[in-house]
Amino acid sequence: MNISEIKARLAIVSQEEFEQVKIEFAQDTRKGVVAALKQAERRLLNEAQQRLQFQERSCFEDEYRAKGHQRIAGVDEVGRGPLAGPVVAAAVILPVDFYHSGLTDSKQMSKKQRLAAYEHIQEVAEVAIGIVEPEEIDRINIYQASKQAMQQAVAQLTPDALLVDAMTLDVDLPQESLIKGDARSISIAAASVVAKETRDTMMEQYAMIYPEYGFEQHAGYGTVQHLQALDRIGVTPIHRKTFKPVLDRL
Repeated sequence: MNISEIKARLAIVSQEEFEQVKIEFAQDTRKGVVAALKQAERRLLNEAQQRLQFQERSCFEDEYRAKGHQRIAGVDEVGRGPLAGPVVAAAVILPVDFYHSGLTDSKQMSKKQRLAAYEHIQEVAEVAIGIVEPEEIDRINIYQASKQAMQQAVAQLTPDALLVDAMTLDVDLPQESLIKGDARSISIAAASVVAKETRDTMMEQYAMIYPEYGFEQHAGYGTVQHLQALDRIGVTPIHRKTFKPVLDRL
């Protein structure tokens, strides 16, 4: 085999196959082959570490399953802090055999990683969205709005247990509230990704209606650009009028 063929083979070799492949090419001293073997070994080590971390973040789901619960929904929200736009929650029931390398707190993932995870989750999982608009946020406060969005999402599914990011919901189901749950539970991480991608898309759509504010760049958070636009142009219908930077400009 030439070096290009060996590299192509090693690029897809599995952990189970690798030891046999190492033996096969042990006597091949070509620099390209030696380098390709090392690269494949690093890739497989990284994949093994990713899978181990995934298993660690599945421990809460495993505990529920050991108690007989099979339909475990991870629940998370995004959009508490912005000055504009809705708060969006997602509830996600993942299949038992679900695996997606690198899935974690959506804030720690790149846009490309989030989009790949979002598409995978939508393809194989049960997903529901809850949305509470700015007018309702102003009426009931952001904490209650976040809870309401989460409960909306859960109500669209039929889970038998919940894993919730830093919140206790008013539902008659076994539930566990996890601080920093999106980094600790794979189901909550999945909900975090779905909620963020959904809200980001909504804010990109709002950016076409209100192009001066740059919502596609900051998703409604109080950046310098956003505050300057508020000073120049004023408050829009999607702004949260009880949030101080907005309230100060009314």
